[in-house]
Amino acid sequence: MRVGLLTSGGDCQALNPTMRGVVLTLKNLAKKVEIIGFANGYKGLIYNHYSIVSSSAFVNILNQGGTILGTSREPFKHITEPDENGVDKVKAMVENYKKLDLDCLVVLGGNGSIKTANLLFEKGLNVIALPKTIDNDIYGTDITFGFDSAISVGTNVIDNIRTTAQSHKRTFIVELMGHKVGWLGLYSAIAGGADIVLIPEKPFSIKRIADVINNNKKGYTIIVASEGAMTKEMTKMPKKDRKKLLSKNNNSIATYIASELEKLGIVEVRTTIAGHTQRGGEPTPYDRILSTRLGAKGAELIISKNYGNLVVFKDNEISYIPLSETAGKLKVIDDNSPIIKECENLGISFCD
Repeated sequence: MRVGLLTSGGDCQALNPTMRGVVLTLKNLAKKVEIIGFANGYKGLIYNHYSIVSSSAFVNILNQGGTILGTSREPFKHITEPDENGVDKVKAMVENYKKLDLDCLVVLGGNGSIKTANLLFEKGLNVIALPKTIDNDIYGTDITFGFDSAISVGTNVIDNIRTTAQSHKRTFIVELMGHKVGWLGLYSAIAGGADIVLIPEKPFSIKRIADVINNNKKGYTIIVASEGAMTKEMTKMPKKDRKKLLSKNNNSIATYIASELEKLGIVEVRTTIAGHTQRGGEPTPYDRILSTRLGAKGAELIISKNYGNLVVFKDNEISYIPLSETAGKLKVIDDNSPIIKECENLGISFCD
């Protein structure tokens, strides 16, 4: 059995333990297995950059962040376009898969990577996908690997900011990742005891933020903002105008909010952008367990030749759904979700 393995898109803390789960399970269930590791995501499959990786290389990477195979972004919206040298990327991937005589390709990736995985399955390749993203926005799974580790980082940032906010009686805006959905910001805000959380799904008002700050009896305010959060006015703008507006504020929603609050007389506002620290470091114990189980299930699907699926965590069980059911869909925070009401009951404001 020859199994191709690649990690695609942004890195996260639990990529290595997920691959370990796949490889060790295959090793134990199959009589003989050969792992073909593609370098730097789909680029490795497109340009045939690969190596035969011994199963021993995966044994001691359970607590190691990043990915030993390397990764890169190959946006789905450009996947059917030729590269700068005229290479047909989809055709090249199909041909390289066949040249290597692969029995299956395992893709560890987020939404765009899963769409490409589904495209390759539709082209006749045997594909299994595993749900990777710190944003937790993959449709069909309750949680993705990398999410819990990123929450841990985000919460730690908020915890550290709190002591200086208390000491100086300041307002702090902590910007976390989450361009299209706010799961990471929301969970981190709850875990860190924030006063305000701003997420892409709920456009906010600067005036409402100012009101919360002015009425806060503690004398300081912690605001958590997802990078993709928008004011109500921004939602009515063309995308290019929103980008132009943010470009004047270091491409940061936190910086923009701070500048607008100062216009309303809210002084002593500071911003902290967690950035790529949210994707780095060791995976949490929970992520190690989750990713290992997801990887093991992926291996089981390969053994049973049950291809064209995404392995998911649903209702406290590891299962799977067709790639076609999840490709192109986002798991967003519904306005009627119980967690929204729970936050409001706790006194966490969305300033909408």
